[in-house]
Amino acid sequence: MALTFHNSLTRRREDFVPILAGKIGLYTCGPTVYNFAHIGNFRAYVFEDLLRRSLEHCGYEVNHVMNLTDVDDKTIRDSREAGMELGAFTGQYKESFFEDVDTLRIRRAHTYPAATEHIKEMIELIQKLFDAGVAYQADDGSVYFSIGRWPAYGQLLKIDPDQMRAGARVSNDEYGKESVADFALWKAWTEADGNVGWDSPWGKGRPGWHIECSAMSGKYLGAHFDIHCGGMDNLFPHHEDEIAQSEAANGCKFVNYWLHCAHLIVDGEKMSKSVGNFYTLRDLGARGYTGRELRWVLLGTHYRQQLNFSFKACEDARVSLQRLDTFKERVQEAAKQGDCGVEAAIEATRTASAAFTTALEDDLNISAALAALFDLVRDMNRAMDKGELGGIGAQSVLDALDRMDGVLDVLTPDKSDSVPDEVLALAAERLAARKAKDFARADEIRDRLQADGWEIEDTPEGPRVKRV
Repeated sequence: MALTFHNSLTRRREDFVPILAGKIGLYTCGPTVYNFAHIGNFRAYVFEDLLRRSLEHCGYEVNHVMNLTDVDDKTIRDSREAGMELGAFTGQYKESFFEDVDTLRIRRAHTYPAATEHIKEMIELIQKLFDAGVAYQADDGSVYFSIGRWPAYGQLLKIDPDQMRAGARVSNDEYGKESVADFALWKAWTEADGNVGWDSPWGKGRPGWHIECSAMSGKYLGAHFDIHCGGMDNLFPHHEDEIAQSEAANGCKFVNYWLHCAHLIVDGEKMSKSVGNFYTLRDLGARGYTGRELRWVLLGTHYRQQLNFSFKACEDARVSLQRLDTFKERVQEAAKQGDCGVEAAIEATRTASAAFTTALEDDLNISAALAALFDLVRDMNRAMDKGELGGIGAQSVLDALDRMDGVLDVLTPDKSDSVPDEVLALAAERLAARKAKDFARADEIRDRLQADGWEIEDTPEGPRVKRV
């Protein structure tokens, strides 16, 4: 089956054909580092991680670039309110972002360009837009892109040209669909900017948000590359403006495939601080949920479907992951035994692996991919129940799990899931009590561990401790 994606640009399913055989340029919109990223942000980042890992699983070499927006309206406003220099203010949130990325097991991009480090490239790109006749400087000193001079504007949103208000200007970095108007490329310095500003041919100022991504993607991936991603909230105006300024400046198609993920809601409602359902990873970690559990929740809904986050979903994730952990442990034990059921196991893993890959090739059909994994779990559990899996056969199952986990990255417990030494000591004491036929003491220890969130499973190889 060919690798296919739903292209937001054409609004249809398309076979994926890279510009260079076997190699892919991937650009994903990263965080604006004025606060901690929230789970809605990470819904997009986990989707993009699934995309990259799926491409690599299918044999492609991916060059992944994700920007860091460290200068815009919000970073300047909040850094001044905090009484901090812009670099120090955004630096703390850059650091927290990478901590969260690691917590969610998101594979780090190859390049993380920061906007403040690429002002030169932005100025050069704006000059190209002047040369192309689509940029102009307004009376206030700011530079704008003229949508009236670029008839191709509106490719992503499918805007009716009659709805565009050429000559009307929008200076804010973010604005709604009703504000289809000339957008800022370079913002003239004002007192509200404080000490944030750079010299340019058009006077002291700073870049508009949209020009940042065009300049940085062009530097690291070229004027024309394969895939650009983000959330649906990025589609307009951000991505629309990226297309216009990039294609007007460079005279070629900007991106071949645009992929956008749907919004995340919480218990059926839009996430909002005023409603009290606004969560960062730190908030959820304080409630006892691990990065692996949260990754499972964010991963399990198809990227173009709205994801409804809930604490029940987190609890369900814990149960599913414990089931997988138990299965993997059983197979590891079976692999230590003599060869058994080798041909059946190899055939089962071949079937599951093929179904897993086919699902990913089908516009990242994560539900079908997980179904392939759980079909393998079911079939091999049945084989082990009958004593029909061991040795090389069991190892083939472990190898298949490793290949799948190269995409999912959920089959190894977090360090926080490891069993503390004091819990292991109690489990050993319980075993000794059982051997001494002191069942009252054994039951007392079992109940104590249960109350603390630990369960003891008695196996032929000895007691196995896991979280309840």
